[in-house]
Amino acid sequence: MSPFPSHVTAPEDRIPVPQKIAYGMGAVVTIVAVNSVVQLTNLVYIVGLGVSAIWIGYAQAFPRLWDALIDPILGNMSDNCRSRHGRRIPFLVVGGVLIGLAFWALWTVPRDWSQEGMFAYFVVASLFFYTVVPVYAIPHGALGMEMTDDYHEKTSVFAYASFIGNIGALTLPWVYFLANRPVFGGDTVNGIKWVCLGMSVILTGAAFWCALVCKEGKLRQASAQARVPIFQSFRATYRNGTFVRLVVAFVLLIVAFQLVMGFNNYIQIFYLFGGDTAAASTLMAYNGTLWAVTGIFGAFPMTWISKRFGKRVAVLVAFALIILGNLTKIVCYDRAHPFLTMIPTVCLSLGMVIAFSLVNAMIADICDEDELATGIRREGIYFAVYNWWWKVAVSLATVISGYLQRFTGFVEGAKVQGEDTLFQLRAWEIGLPVVICLGSVWLLAKYPLTEARAYEIKALLKQRKAAAPA
Repeated sequence: MSPFPSHVTAPEDRIPVPQKIAYGMGAVVTIVAVNSVVQLTNLVYIVGLGVSAIWIGYAQAFPRLWDALIDPILGNMSDNCRSRHGRRIPFLVVGGVLIGLAFWALWTVPRDWSQEGMFAYFVVASLFFYTVVPVYAIPHGALGMEMTDDYHEKTSVFAYASFIGNIGALTLPWVYFLANRPVFGGDTVNGIKWVCLGMSVILTGAAFWCALVCKEGKLRQASAQARVPIFQSFRATYRNGTFVRLVVAFVLLIVAFQLVMGFNNYIQIFYLFGGDTAAASTLMAYNGTLWAVTGIFGAFPMTWISKRFGKRVAVLVAFALIILGNLTKIVCYDRAHPFLTMIPTVCLSLGMVIAFSLVNAMIADICDEDELATGIRREGIYFAVYNWWWKVAVSLATVISGYLQRFTGFVEGAKVQGEDTLFQLRAWEIGLPVVICLGSVWLLAKYPLTEARAYEIKALLKQRKAAAPA
């Protein structure tokens, strides 16, 4: 592996820093909202309220499937929008308000209802949440892909999003910690409700910041472009072999960890601390903070590796870190030294932030490739289809995860878990992601859209536009 000469970004392709910061603030909305739901659902509904893990698995899967179905519709709507405020900005404003409302609704479950009633409430609330998230998230992702034409500046935009988004993610591990403070009377579920109310206000404010400051890069070009039917755009994404290879590789990564989602929390609570949620919440808060801090600074090595060796190599390095991080848990899940869990936390966070920051920049390059082949800009549908793939996969994996959790012998609402259950939780949580991620490495080893090819495409598009009549 040797570095190659890097292109220098032209002045006209550079994005002003205030816009990059605003785009990063916009990333906080989805990073904090969605990850909070993923992390808190099991702790609130299974551990706190004693609802069946299998029920919650289905309750999480159904709204995500619905979310996946509407993603392409919203992506195509955003691509075809011709409002005087742009293709993306109106969606950011409306979506930002709705996300704030839906996020808080998830944690206001009536405590005096039966388990069946609380299950039904979660289904309805999460269906609302996952309906409004793509109203904001799909146009926001598409906006970042079209802000610049430069290969490296695309990476820079998403590096800012990663850096600032992970600063916002610093709040996540402390939600559970704050909810366990005495001011809430030792009632974790009630504590989470009020902490998340404050978070809802902040999320809506961040969405407005992004919408008011960021500028759309392809607005004039798209305004002169004919509207494209959704099925035609959908079909174009599946005919792009580069895109399909990239999507499958990342879907495998997502599925690998979704199958054992929540196992890490259970291992910390029941294996490392014998069911002491207060003690476990402290370690979880420290680990979550370390995860976020590592993610913040992970933007710097990501940018350096990408500029020096290209995005494909940077992503392969990320997958290697993820595999290594999971394997270190074999020795780091140590009851005598629970803070050893910080070692895999660093590896996994660094790998994840590099991988998931670069995938958006890589899809932006694919959109240029698609424009060269078809003459059409459709960042919205490409970002939506990527999300469609992984949301369907996550939904299925979430259901399977509930059964896998039951297979280990885990007892919902119990104060302690058996030793055989704790062993199986660790075995599945460590081994399964490693095996699946190796498939992703194989797919990305021959990823064809290199830096040289990306700049060749950019030059050809520039020639085409120069030759086109005014």
